[in-house]
Amino acid sequence: MAEAEEQETVSLEESTDESEEEESEEEPKLKYERLSNGVTEILQKDAASCMTVHDKFLALGTHYGKVYLLDVQGNITQKFDVSPVKINQISLDESGEHLGVCSEDGKVQVFGLYSGEEFHETFDCPIKIIAVHPHFVRSSCKQFVTGGKKLLLFERSWMSRWKSSVLHEGEGNIRSVKWRGHLIAWANNMGVKIFDITSKQRITNVPRDDISLRPDMYPCSLCWKDSVTLIIGWGTSVKICSVKERHASEMRDLPSRYVEIVSQFETEFYISGLAPLCDQLVVLSYVKEVSEKTEREYCARPRLDIIQPLSEACEEISSDALTVRGFQENECRDYHLEYSEGESLFYIVSPRDVVVAKERDQDDHIDWLLEKKKYEEALMAAEISQKNIKRHKILDIGLAYINHLVEKGEYDIAARKCQKILGKNAALWEYEVYKFKEIGQLKAISPYLPRGDPVLKPLIYEMILHEFLESDYEGFATLVREWPGDLYNNSVIVQAVREHLKKDSQNRTLLQTLAELYTYDKNYGNALEIYLTLRHKDVFQLIHKHNLFSSIKDKIVLLMDFDSEKAVDMLLDNEDKISIKKVVEELEDRPELQHVYLHKLFKRDHHKGQRYHEKQISLYAEYDRPNLLPFLRDSTHCPLEKALEICHQRNFVEETVYLLSRMGNSRSALKMIMEELHDVDKAIEFAKEQDDGELWEDLILYSIDKPPFITGLLNNIGTHVDPILLIHRIKEGMEIPNLRDSLVKILQDYNLQILLREGCKKILVADSLSLLKKMHRTQMKGILVDEENICESCLSPILPSDAAKPFSMVVFHCRHMFHKECLPVPSMTSPAQFCNICSAKHRGPGSAILEMKK
Repeated sequence: MAEAEEQETVSLEESTDESEEEESEEEPKLKYERLSNGVTEILQKDAASCMTVHDKFLALGTHYGKVYLLDVQGNITQKFDVSPVKINQISLDESGEHLGVCSEDGKVQVFGLYSGEEFHETFDCPIKIIAVHPHFVRSSCKQFVTGGKKLLLFERSWMSRWKSSVLHEGEGNIRSVKWRGHLIAWANNMGVKIFDITSKQRITNVPRDDISLRPDMYPCSLCWKDSVTLIIGWGTSVKICSVKERHASEMRDLPSRYVEIVSQFETEFYISGLAPLCDQLVVLSYVKEVSEKTEREYCARPRLDIIQPLSEACEEISSDALTVRGFQENECRDYHLEYSEGESLFYIVSPRDVVVAKERDQDDHIDWLLEKKKYEEALMAAEISQKNIKRHKILDIGLAYINHLVEKGEYDIAARKCQKILGKNAALWEYEVYKFKEIGQLKAISPYLPRGDPVLKPLIYEMILHEFLESDYEGFATLVREWPGDLYNNSVIVQAVREHLKKDSQNRTLLQTLAELYTYDKNYGNALEIYLTLRHKDVFQLIHKHNLFSSIKDKIVLLMDFDSEKAVDMLLDNEDKISIKKVVEELEDRPELQHVYLHKLFKRDHHKGQRYHEKQISLYAEYDRPNLLPFLRDSTHCPLEKALEICHQRNFVEETVYLLSRMGNSRSALKMIMEELHDVDKAIEFAKEQDDGELWEDLILYSIDKPPFITGLLNNIGTHVDPILLIHRIKEGMEIPNLRDSLVKILQDYNLQILLREGCKKILVADSLSLLKKMHRTQMKGILVDEENICESCLSPILPSDAAKPFSMVVFHCRHMFHKECLPVPSMTSPAQFCNICSAKHRGPGSAILEMKK
């Protein structure tokens, strides 16, 4: 169980039950501190008998008849000597300006703390309770009640005299009373009553359950949760009562209000006090236990429980055993629970001690989490409530969390948390780095170091890089790649890498990292040399990014060996920086690479490399014959004689045939096809392309004694040469393969030609007829003639101003209009009239005449 916290040098008395001191994993709901200062001084010589609480101050009564007014820290502000014997009850109104006191010798006093009004009365019996009206400050509410053997109501009349009336008597001493609004609740030996001061009616009687308990030893505890909810605790029983309005139809002779018990349950221990906490209850319990050694009953530490009331039971939320001074000698009646509604403060009052319980705030919650080493939750709670916490700082919690993780050996998590916790605090970052260095875990924190805002001292980054360089080349390379080069002294790291390369000169990781370091240092020449040696893919990106074309003029062969396609593209894209001539010269000793470059150049532009076309003939012939013929066809700068010589030397028949034909020697080309290739189809195709009768004659003469060639000719020349010329020359008796099929094909081709001609003729006739009909329809349409039209000859309006007079005009189909008298008189030899404007076209659009007479 959780113990009350100590705020003073005098320690709380130790518990007699050691098992109570075991810590609970569940967080307590309340925290405790002993009310000290003036209270400590008072209780060293006297004993507390009662206390009442206001939001601004406290009022404490003692067994020696003194009343002390205290501030909330327990300092004495005023002292009143009321009686030589025990103060039984103190009551305050809501304003805190009027105080009511009663004592064991029957004295009753009600007086103003800031005014001169005062009431004194001494009764012949002990007065156990007093309660002033909550609004006693008002003149209409000058009322209070006292309780001994009777419950008396005192009221001040209009003449400032006090009159008393008996509210209740005959059921033993009145031992508890609580006044809220217009309702007064009190308890006597028989039970609890509620009185409505407005209607002057008693509205309920709640009998006590356990009549075996002495009411003077186990008094009733009363508290109002609100103006209509009364909580009753007596013995081990708790009842929650609700005051409700009675319906008018049910009243008759009954009070206007009635009470309903909405919840009732039993507790484990005897109740010494009750207080509301939101929808829960705070219960002060008196505990008796039996010793295992002596089997005798003894008084244990009192408990302060928070419970959740249910309809017929309750749920315990928390339970704390309190170590108060002298708890071994106290009885149930010696404990009181007072509370301040405004601040949720709960005062546990015993004869020798006053302990204050208050709801734990976010700082207390974080304290508990840190105590339980729940740093992650503590950090989260602090971040959520950073505006409300007062005693804790997020940074301090975070640093404690990092230390905790390091102590547990969770270095990776600790390093990751640094990023969030340390933020932009460079000094703290450097401190943590050195701490990780001491435990040999620099590698763990390296991925999380800040790289921009803030930037740490260069020494920090260099220290980590050296750590990786000694044991992890890959990790070292990763950091160099990820960290900006301005974080550390580049020359220092370059020198360190060089020292390691002396031991392992071919280590690719170190070489590549050194190239990157050279790049950061703008030493691009050395970087490029390493990249080319390593044949690294980033070499082209490096050249482009830093415009290193001047540095690669003597490294073209290396670039081409690495990746000829990318190298050629780069060289051609940057022709203005590295000329074609320079590239060709550099590749002079590597003709295969020279060919790749010139071939790509030719593909891009057929004219840029024209000076190298003669060279390219040999290069194509040597390294890329499939592209030689396309080159010869596309190039207009290639020397044909040189090309013919090379092709003839290498016996490139197709290329030689093309060159011969291009040079106009078609007959030699055809002869080569026939003699070298023996390909009649190619020969026929060649003859078709040239479309020369003499070539066909040569082809027929060459093929006449070769039956396979004759078959090929018969199958293909039908549409170009009259087959009869070939058939007449075939020697009698010559056996020709598939002759019948060839003749049939010739006839089919002839029939097909006839059909095509007839079809074309039909289409032509149909189109002509269709167009003639369309023209006729067009010419038959009417033509609008109005005042805006003019004679094309005299340029006067075509219509006369006097429409009654007869007139004649001629309108041609070309839409030109003339007065009839403006046209020349037709001759006897040519009676037809033509539009003067369109006459140049002979019988053109205006050839037909449309006459209009009126």
